[in-house]
Amino acid sequence: MALDSSGSATSNSGAVLSAPIAKRVPTERVHHGDVFVDDYEWLREKKNPEVISYLEEENAFTDAQTEALAPLREKIYEEIKGRTRETDLSLPTRMGKYWYYSRSFEGKQYGVFCRCPIADADDWTPPLLEVGVDIPGEQVLLDSNELAEGHEFFSLGASSLSQAGDLLAYSVDTVGDERYTLRVKNVETGELLPDEIPGTGGGATWSLDGTHVFYVTVDESWRPDSIWRHRLGTEPSADVRVFHEADERFGVGVGTTRSEKFLVIGADSKLTSEVWFLESDNPEGEFRVLLPRREGVSYSADHAVIGGEDRLLILHNDVVDGVKSENFLLSEAPLADPADQTILIPHRADVRLEDVDVFSDKLVLSYRREALPRVAVWPLTSDGYGELKEVDFGLTLFSAGLGGNPEWETPTLRMGLTSFVTPMQIFDYVPETGELLLRKEQVVLGEYNADDYEQRRDWAVAADGTRIPISIVQRKDAPAGPKPLLLYGYGSYEASIDPGFSIARLSVLDRGMVFVVAHVRGGGEMGRFWYDQGKMLTKKNTFTDFLSCARHLVDTGVTTPDRMVADGGSAGGLLVGAVANLAPELFAGILTNVPFVDPLTSMLLPELPLTTSEWEEWGNPLDDKDVYDYMKSYSPYENVEAKDYPAILAMTGLNDTRVYYVEPAKWVAKLRATKTGDSQLILKTDMTSGHGGPSGRYERWKEIAFEYSWLLGTVGLAEAEPAN
Repeated sequence: MALDSSGSATSNSGAVLSAPIAKRVPTERVHHGDVFVDDYEWLREKKNPEVISYLEEENAFTDAQTEALAPLREKIYEEIKGRTRETDLSLPTRMGKYWYYSRSFEGKQYGVFCRCPIADADDWTPPLLEVGVDIPGEQVLLDSNELAEGHEFFSLGASSLSQAGDLLAYSVDTVGDERYTLRVKNVETGELLPDEIPGTGGGATWSLDGTHVFYVTVDESWRPDSIWRHRLGTEPSADVRVFHEADERFGVGVGTTRSEKFLVIGADSKLTSEVWFLESDNPEGEFRVLLPRREGVSYSADHAVIGGEDRLLILHNDVVDGVKSENFLLSEAPLADPADQTILIPHRADVRLEDVDVFSDKLVLSYRREALPRVAVWPLTSDGYGELKEVDFGLTLFSAGLGGNPEWETPTLRMGLTSFVTPMQIFDYVPETGELLLRKEQVVLGEYNADDYEQRRDWAVAADGTRIPISIVQRKDAPAGPKPLLLYGYGSYEASIDPGFSIARLSVLDRGMVFVVAHVRGGGEMGRFWYDQGKMLTKKNTFTDFLSCARHLVDTGVTTPDRMVADGGSAGGLLVGAVANLAPELFAGILTNVPFVDPLTSMLLPELPLTTSEWEEWGNPLDDKDVYDYMKSYSPYENVEAKDYPAILAMTGLNDTRVYYVEPAKWVAKLRATKTGDSQLILKTDMTSGHGGPSGRYERWKEIAFEYSWLLGTVGLAEAEPAN
């Protein structure tokens, strides 16, 4: 096997392992008069033994290339493990007559779902459950470790209790392809009912009386397109499809209002949505549409009781007085006439309304202002609405949101708070007094002290003058001057990368690295317009924003190009793949998981999972030459050139149905054949997992340790000892 510019690796045994060179099988792709010759499309043939052999050769090469990092990997793994309370209990959540919680056990990969009875119906203070102390009346509802036994991969999909609390609908995926088998368990007797439905989506929803389960199935391209009704005790072949979405841009889901009065079907594309309601005590009735879909209008709706009357609360981005409510507004309407709306909270250019949660006597608004998520509580009174109050968490850089609150009537609200330096805190908020009662805080074993770290917000300026938020976290005792730095970005689907604590990240922070998030356009941090300016024919803003952030960090002396690594996964892999082509000299390394690096090929194949529904994100290159040309101009795979690249570690899963393994495989193969220089280039394929990587927590920690050891080695910190 010939060597390429990535060289060869020598194992401890002295054997030299050459970098794999994928064979070339030229395949022509012709669209809009453009001919593209793809030498590596043959790697898409997953069942071809030659493809599997090539991936295994890449894995062997990666093992040899990183063998010297094995002691560091093991050390980081032990650090993560050593900081984590392996045997623990979650904070109980009240629902019906029980407190529900999960347990974790040292040495076990997965959680155990449990409950215990409520001692006093008027007591909303969660019981203080302690490890090693018997819990009166405890029931184990579901032990994922037992379900996972004998499987290399395991993922729990649905976990839904009937309203009476006696039946549990759950589903499992043991392959990693996100297709689940749905089962029903009588949790009072422990009996597993004969009902078994293969090939479902991840969720399940009960009718009010517990006689029917509603679930989702996907079509051949993995699009959730149908809602089915299953009556307990009948064969799946008798199930009734109650909703089918023919438009390939849309996916569907099913749930209930918190009041449990209505079953709800949502049909959503990236730009348009439609909601259907049905009384949950009439499961065999006909769903009715609330507001017929209109192109470009997204909305959601929930049931409220205001002044003793059933009402709808509708969050939408429709045009009002000639102006598009791009950041959404909140309106109220009669249940009988959803179109007869009264605006409660008007659209604001500086506030993005994201959600409204309805309870019997209050509303909770979730929104985003100044690139941070916020929460406000709005009482419902006999006259209508009381005084809306934003919850003050006392931090300047944070992430806060509503937690699990399944009950319609509740005197307190479960909320979560975290930051880059604050382990997750869970509060019960008391609306009447404004108190935040700390109920549980994520335990970090060892000597973790938040005061040893600092987080701050900075701003870069893009080429067009747009200010790009940057979040920075590091140790306070880090030496002055430029430091090794990991720059993370995503920038798609209006997803916001909010401040969050990570036990694993301490292993790199404590060795002197700075962790930075570039909140680039295409995400949602600054509102809907932020998203709109980083998609379709403005997608390149995502990449140039990231480069502006990188240059800002260099210009301000935070780091240097030879000590900075770019990190992004999935659509964030597209981002870092693109910047590797645009400005390879800015980075010492590129770290990417399940990277979407061959986007044009995927968007030209409507039979692939997600493709048609993604056209509203990227554009439709099949029908639009401008979109085709634009995507081709930034596709990481199609723009690989004969030049020096940073070190690259690409990781993927063989069973990924969102971003096929073939994308990073083709990308690495083309880089090997094209790039110059001797920088490291390695591909690691998990042969049993999908988009989310390994399923068990210990396996995930090992995967993180692999990434972090490579990261530290790339920036020259492989020998660094952690502080503390």
